[in-house]
Amino acid sequence: MNWFLTLVVVVLVIMVVVSLVRGIIAFLQTTRIDLENQDDAAHAAAMHARQNKMMFARVKYQALAIVVVFIILAINR
Repeated sequence: MNWFLTLVVVVLVIMVVVSLVRGIIAFLQTTRIDLENQDDAAHAAAMHARQNKMMFARVKYQALAIVVVFIILAINR
């Protein structure tokens, strides 16, 4: 059981990193669009929505990882 929960934590950490990197990429693309072309508001809005989506996903995966760590600690008491 312990190894399974550890595997779940590792997968969740990988998902946190992936969503963080995707959010940073969306942020950099938004910044580039805002600097280069002020007229493309629709694309910038889509990138802002992607940033928010990735940030929410990151927070969700972090919370799940914390819950699993608490479960591991509770089991090993």
